[in-house]
Amino acid sequence: MATRTISQEAFEELVKENVDDLGMDPTEALQDAIQTLTLQGVDLSGIVTSVPGDTNPVIDCLDRLKHLQSEPDDHELAIAFNTLHELCSNPNPNANSNSAIATRNGAVELTCSLCSKISRATGSRELLLSALNALSSLLHGSDYSVMNRCHFATSTGTFQRCDGPTMVIGFLADNKQDVEVLSSGFRVVASAATGDEIVKESFMELKVDELVLEILSLHKNKGIQSLYDAVRALLTPDDNRVVASQVYGYARKFAKIGIAEALVDSLSAGLCSPDLVPACTTLKVIAVNDEICKSIAEKGGVDAVLRCIDDSGEQGNKAVAKLMKFTWLPQNHELEFALAGSDMNKSEIVGKGGMEKLFTLSCMFSDDPSVLQEVMSIISVLCLRSPENAARAVEAGAGDLAVQAMKKFPAAHQMQRNSCLMIRNLVARNPENRQSLSSSIYYECSLKNLNR
Repeated sequence: MATRTISQEAFEELVKENVDDLGMDPTEALQDAIQTLTLQGVDLSGIVTSVPGDTNPVIDCLDRLKHLQSEPDDHELAIAFNTLHELCSNPNPNANSNSAIATRNGAVELTCSLCSKISRATGSRELLLSALNALSSLLHGSDYSVMNRCHFATSTGTFQRCDGPTMVIGFLADNKQDVEVLSSGFRVVASAATGDEIVKESFMELKVDELVLEILSLHKNKGIQSLYDAVRALLTPDDNRVVASQVYGYARKFAKIGIAEALVDSLSAGLCSPDLVPACTTLKVIAVNDEICKSIAEKGGVDAVLRCIDDSGEQGNKAVAKLMKFTWLPQNHELEFALAGSDMNKSEIVGKGGMEKLFTLSCMFSDDPSVLQEVMSIISVLCLRSPENAARAVEAGAGDLAVQAMKKFPAAHQMQRNSCLMIRNLVARNPENRQSLSSSIYYECSLKNLNR
């Protein structure tokens, strides 16, 4: 069912009628109008719901930018953009509503217009940074929920119509040595590409993949978080308006030019690298087929991940320990692709002591079900279609690990589920494992949880 909307003028007229015809005071008239329209299913996103006579800071900021558009002053423009950014981004509690109001009142068009006038070669760096930050906050909210999806689709669509992708790629290409500008620019890419297939396509046509690879080679382990966010946004099929996303083809393009090798280099730097966490999560969205997974392994990906598991256990780093799941497990479980999803990689991982490292990790974090559930997931994938690995896992104590964890954390539902799935894979092609497990309490424990 289509969402019902209302114009700003109609909303203000309703409030005015409450005051003039029903004798309400302004605050009461406003609350009554909001409640009435909400009950009628009207979407008030982008509507200024201030008491009549009060000013709205977002509208005031946009008016200031419009004035400066005709009388440019780089410093004043930067201040105004910074204000807009603060209004439309975290930690402002009204960030989502403010960005909706700004978008509805032409903020994206205005920002893109002002950005296009910044000289790419000699323009003010202060102005460029503030404009890019404001633009990213307009395109992305802190809560990308169903309620806000319509607004963000509108803002990214406007960004596309204003030729925003070309403009942003231009700024990034001209500022390859400036980490701060790169960070702000890729934040715009990430925000604009989230949930919008057309914007993703535009960035890919502009060869953003080649630019990303070049930046990674220029700034190794510099911690440009937004660059990784941008890659993940480009390669995530999150636009519900399209039947078939093209992101898996984009992932293959990224892999073809060597992005996987660059990400593995980031992993190889170990826990001290600020790029470790984002590189792990980004590697997952790149690994969309068996060929890419094998390529990652050949370039040292398996060794790097195993080393990180060792280091995270020794240093007690739970965040990295849990994160290793993202590098081992597939982006799409039906495809069964990722480092551990490739049958060839399974043998390499187990052959290099991966199974033992996982059990060591589970012992170190035996009191944390969130780590244990990731260990169960990885073992489950390693044993899928591999009787040899299943036998090795049982010999190493996988059954004991699962049952002890299930008894210890009965309320950890995801861990319970992962344990059951792991036991299923342990016995699926190994009749001898079924006998050994069913002779104890394992089988009973699994049935109990699977039937919940």
